[in-house]
Order: sequence, then structure tokens, then C-alpha cells
Amino acid sequence: MSKGSAAPESRDPGGRTGRAAGPGRGGSRTGRLTRGGRLLQDGTPGGRVFRIVARLVRRPLLPAIRLWRRNIQLRVVAGTLLMSLGVVLLLGLVVIGQVRNGLLDTKEKAAQIQAAGGFSAAQDRAATTPFVPGQDGVRAGSSVNWRSTLVEQLASGGQNAFNVVALSLDSSDTASRGARASGEVDPARSVPADLRQQVAQGNVPYQKFGRIHYTSDKQSEPGLVIGKRLNDAEGKQYELYYLFPLTQEEDSLALVKTTLATAGLFVVVLLGAIAWFVVRQVVTPVRMAAGIAERLSAGRLQERMKVTGEDDIARLGEAFNKMASNLQLKIQQLEELSRMQRRFVSDVSHELRTPLTTVRMAADVIHEARVDFDPVTARSAELLGDQLDRFESLLADLLEISRFDAGAAALEAEPIDLRQVVRRVIGGAEPLAERKGTRIVVVGDEQPVVAEADARRVERVLRNLVVNAVEHGEGKDVVVKLAAAGGAVAVAVRDYGVGLKPGEATRVFNRFWRADPARARTTGGTGLGLSIAVEDARLHGGWLQAWGEPGGGSQFRLTLPRTADEPLRGSPIPLEPEDSRRNREQAAGRTASVPAQPAGGRPPLTPVPPRIPAPPRAAVDPAALPGSGARVVARTAAETEHGHGTGAAGNAEREDGTGGR
Repeated sequence: MSKGSAAPESRDPGGRTGRAAGPGRGGSRTGRLTRGGRLLQDGTPGGRVFRIVARLVRRPLLPAIRLWRRNIQLRVVAGTLLMSLGVVLLLGLVVIGQVRNGLLDTKEKAAQIQAAGGFSAAQDRAATTPFVPGQDGVRAGSSVNWRSTLVEQLASGGQNAFNVVALSLDSSDTASRGARASGEVDPARSVPADLRQQVAQGNVPYQKFGRIHYTSDKQSEPGLVIGKRLNDAEGKQYELYYLFPLTQEEDSLALVKTTLATAGLFVVVLLGAIAWFVVRQVVTPVRMAAGIAERLSAGRLQERMKVTGEDDIARLGEAFNKMASNLQLKIQQLEELSRMQRRFVSDVSHELRTPLTTVRMAADVIHEARVDFDPVTARSAELLGDQLDRFESLLADLLEISRFDAGAAALEAEPIDLRQVVRRVIGGAEPLAERKGTRIVVVGDEQPVVAEADARRVERVLRNLVVNAVEHGEGKDVVVKLAAAGGAVAVAVRDYGVGLKPGEATRVFNRFWRADPARARTTGGTGLGLSIAVEDARLHGGWLQAWGEPGGGSQFRLTLPRTADEPLRGSPIPLEPEDSRRNREQAAGRTASVPAQPAGGRPPLTPVPPRIPAPPRAAVDPAALPGSGARVVARTAAETEHGHGTGAAGNAEREDGTGGR
């Protein structure tokens, strides 16, 4: 038998050939809408519906997504299961393919040998059977009887291993008496038409996989059909086919598939359990360390990890515990040192009050009698009185700082109108402003700005801000701006003096810090005013922040909650003013907010932007630590495009930190 002459065969018994989709079959209405982008464009109703559907679908999945992001053990186990499942599937496909090919190859070779023997026997029988015309045994139609006998003899040796079909060479004579088959095989449906065409055209055996159908109620089954064109005893050509059922091979392949599926599922589950166990050994100490670290950061310094064994995880736990012990020791030492320092400052401040009172009384007597002294002694008496005033202020500030450090500062909050506080502060700063040639302008006082606050402390904060602005304003205008929006009120003090250099806004609230150490304190400041101010703001639950640019002035902003103990979510006044150098460069066509001061004349009034409407409430940034002295204000793309501070988007400034001067 020549295998090279056989027709192309299919290795999938009983399989069906899929029909390719015709042109246009894949272009459904949904596909056309998706490709056209109608469901994905924001400006169309379809885009809105798509977003709503996506939101509704995503909402139930949020807990699972959150668990997936937070649980490393789940990700490792799920990844292991997926990878092992992929390996098992790939291995199963390879094994099943090899087993199927081996079974079919073995069956094919055995069938070819059996069919070749049958074809030879049929040809030998035709050659040895004499043809005698006119006898009773040999007459018209005797070839059909001869084929029937041949089919029965050839099929008798199969023992249900194969069936034999003899057909007339004419394909249209399939249902005639010329068709003979064993085992109740239906020749018309069991022998493929294309195989009959090949057999009719050649003299070599041809084979094809197909399905064997029966005339009885027996179910069809996959099989291998091998056929060849032969001559009968009368010399007429006919087709002889061997049909080999593949039921046993199909059952064997099904058994292999079931075994591989069961074994693969068991392996996947086993690998998942192993991964879960192994990862748990590593993740559990890490989770324990994370929990203890959170408790340590919350102040529970006595927390320690439970260490068992001597492996790397145990060494990590021991190192963590040692680090925690050293950290606790250092913190205790620092706390003790801080307590000693605070107590020392408090004790010294209190002890100095008695001798200072005595010195003050003596200095007052000397100061009142200075008219009787010579000029040098009289000037010394005046200097003594001035320095004693400054010393008393410094002592009072030190006592206030010690109260803040000891946590003994108390807040006496009551509803107050910040406009009245601002008027008192400005009235007290007017003499200094007149000497400096500075005008103090108030903006936003048309409506009440009411908040629950300690009037004394708020007045002290604003006095420090206004006096500093006048002193550093270089004789230019000082603008005090008030605003209220949502649950917050704010007061901003803007000057156009020397400003702040880069990095100075983070140190401006440090105690005894000065931008220019060589600069004289003409107002007798102690260097603790802004430090006390930021503590007062923090005591209210508010923010005291600073912004500045070299040569462009600075702005200090105090933000307080309307109601005591209400958390701040934003400030109604932007920290960076609208007339800053960067905003003027970005805002095309905007005029300068600070015109040049004419020489020898009074500076003109500084243009001030209109009152700011209420901004939307925004979420508090965890990095916003009120009163920390840091100025970190994130500028969104919308603020950069529309100009910072214009409209509600500019007013609702997010607080990413607090600042100071």
C-alpha cells in the first residue's frame, strides 16, 4: 500500500470543519459603535451611559480590588495558581496530542496491513474463480452474488474489528443491489463521496477518517475507511472498502483526558496550598512587623515582635526588636532632656520675674530723674528703660512658650468677628506704619467674618503678622485680606517688601530665627513672635502659613475653622497671591499689582482682587500638618491654566502642608 498516494487525512475523528465567517459577518452593531468611538466619547450621550455602566460594574469590585492591592499573600497564591494552571494545561495538551497521535498511528498501521491482506485475498479469489457463461451458477447478476459472498468471507475474520463494503464503480448505484456491506453498515453515509472519487480514479488504496453509520439503531462512531478499486470474477470493476471503528481508541483517549484533568486539578490545588503555606511563613512576620511599626509610630514604644527559631525571619525580628529598644531609649532620653529644658526655661523665667521687678522699679526711678543728669547719664537711663521693656517682653514670650511646650496652654474660644480684631491690630500698628510711610489696607470686611476663637490669641497672631509686614514692607502698602467660605475663615497679610528667599518659608517659624541676622530690630522684637503665633494657630486647629519671593514681598495666611474642633479642609484665600511674579507672568494681559513707588511721594494704593466666593469643600491631605512651618502647596493644571486664585477652582486651594515665615 502506498501511503504517499493517500488522500489528506484528518487526525480528529468525528471532528467538524469550522466555517469561516463571510465578509461583514463580524461587523456587528456593537462593534461598529465601539470602533466609531461613540460609546467612548465624553461629549455624546453614549459616553455618559458607558461611564455610568462602568461605574456600576466597578463598584461591587472595589472591595476585591482593595483586597488584591493590600494582600500580598493573595497575589502570590493567585499568581502561583494561574501559572501552575497554565503549565498543567500546556502539559496536558502536549500529552493528549502525543497519546492521540500514537493511538491513531498504531491503528492506522494495523488497518493498512489488514486492508492490504483483504485486497490481495479478494484479487486472488477473483483470479481463481472460473467464469462459465450459460451455467446456472453464473448468469446475469452473478457478479453481485459473488461480491456478497466475498464480503461475508472477508468480514468473517474481523470479529467486530472491522467491516467490509463492496460498491459498484458507479457512484449512483450505491443503493442498488450492487452495494454489499457487513455488520449493518450504511454504505451511502459511511463511505465519503470524495474518497469514492479518489478510489475510482486510481489503482492504489486510499484512506480517510470519518464516521461509520449503521442502518439499525446503533449509534454512529468514528472510524478509518480504506478503499481500493478491484476486478471481480467477470472482470468488472468494483470498489472494496474496509471500515475500522475507532471506538476503543476514543475510549482510551477519553480515559487519558480524564486522568490528566484529575491529576492536573490535584497538582494545581496542591501547588496553591504549598504556595499559601510558604508565603504565610514569610508574610506573617512581615504583617506582624508592620502592625508593631504602626503601634510604635502611635507612641506605644513598648511593643515588640515575637521571635521564634533561628532563621532569617527570626534574625529580622531580633533586629527589629533591637531597633525598637534603641529607639525607645533614645526617645525617652530626648523626652527627658526636653522636659529638663522646658522646666529650666520655665523656672528661669519665673525666677527672673522677682529681680526684674526690682530692677524695673529702680530703672523707673532713674528714668524719672534723668532730667537732673548729664546728657550721657540721661541717655543711659533711656536705654536702660528700653532694654528692660524688651527684656520683659522676652520673658513673657518665654513663659508663653514654656506653657505651649508643657501642654498647659488653654483655649478660651467664643464667637468673635475677625473684623473687630483686625481693626484693633491695625489701630495699634498705625504709629509704626506712619513712621515707615506705609498704608495698611483692609479688603473683604464688607461682611461679618465670624469664627469660634480666642480673641486674645488671634489678636496676638495678627499683631505679629501686621507688625512684621510693616517692618519688612520697605514703605509700601500692606494689604490685610479677610474671607470666609465653607467651614473656614482666613486672614492674609500681604506686603511688598524684601520678601523671602527660597527655603526660608520652611524656617520662618523657628524660634529666634531672622532672615537677615545683621538687621536691627527697630521695634524691639524678641524673635519668638512667629513661633508663638504658629502655636496659637495650632491650638485653634488652624493653619499659619507663609509664602514669599525675593524682592516680591510675602504673604502670611491664618486659617481658622468656623467652629471649634471642626477639621479644616481648605482655605478661602490662596496662599500664593494673585499678584505674585509667577502668576503675573502666567496671566496674559494682567496688570502689575504693585506699581513702582514714586520718589518723595506717598505710595499709591495697591490694587486688590475682589472678594473671593466660597470654595468647594475638599478632602484634607494627610501631609497637611497645621503649624509645622512647611509651605508645600500643590498647583493643579486647572490653576495653572486659568490663573491661580481666579474663580472657585483657584479659591479652593488644597493644603499639602503648612508654612511659616
